[in-house]
Amino acid sequence: MGGLGGRALQPRGPWLALVALALALARSHSSHSHSHSSHSHATVEAARAARPETPDAKRAIRVVTVTVSDTRTSENDTSGRALVEELAEFTCVRRELVRDDPEAVREVLRRAAEDADAVVLTGGTGIAPRDTTFEAVTAMFDRTLDGFGETFRRLSWDEVGPRAMLSRATAGVVGSMLVFALPGSTNAARLGARALVAPLLVHAVALLRSPPDKESR
Repeated sequence: MGGLGGRALQPRGPWLALVALALALARSHSSHSHSHSSHSHATVEAARAARPETPDAKRAIRVVTVTVSDTRTSENDTSGRALVEELAEFTCVRRELVRDDPEAVREVLRRAAEDADAVVLTGGTGIAPRDTTFEAVTAMFDRTLDGFGETFRRLSWDEVGPRAMLSRATAGVVGSMLVFALPGSTNAARLGARALVAPLLVHAVALLRSPPDKESR
C-alpha cells in the first residue's frame, strides 16, 4: 500500500502540463473579462458625455402637461400639479385640464405638436367605462414605446401590488413629439414623471431630433 501511495503522489509530466494550461486559460479569461468590462464602462461613459443632461439641455425641452378628468378642477388637480413639480427642470409650455373624452384628448395632442417636444398626460388609463385616454393616444401613435408601460407597471407593483396590472399606462411618438400617458392618481403621476419621464426626456428628444441615417432610408 505504501508503494502504491508513493507512486500516486509522484508528479507526472502530462499532468503538470494540463494544470499549467488550465491556469493559463483561467488567467487569460479573467484578463479578457476585465478588459471587456472596462471597455463597456468606457462606452457607457462616452455615450453619456455625448448627450450631457445639463440644466440648459433640460430647459430646452418643451413640455405640455395634461390632466384628463371629468371631475378635477384647477384647484384640486393634485396629479397635474405633481407632473409640473417633477418636471420643473424642463420648460413647461402650459398645463391643461380636459374632460375624459377621446376627441378632447386628441385635440390637445394636435395643439401640442405645434410647440412642444413632449406631452405628459395623467388620468384615463384604467379600465373604467370613461377611461379612454389609452385608446385616444394610441390611435395617434406613429411608434409605440412598449417598454414604458411595462416598466411603469413593474414599479407600480412595488407600491400597489396586483392592482398595477389594471393600469394601461403607455407612451409613444406622434410625429416628432413624445407622448406619455400615466394614471390619474397623484402618487402614480409623480412616480411616472420622476422615475421614467424625467430621466428619459433629454436622450429621447435628442434621438427624435437627430437626422435620419442615410443607410437606413
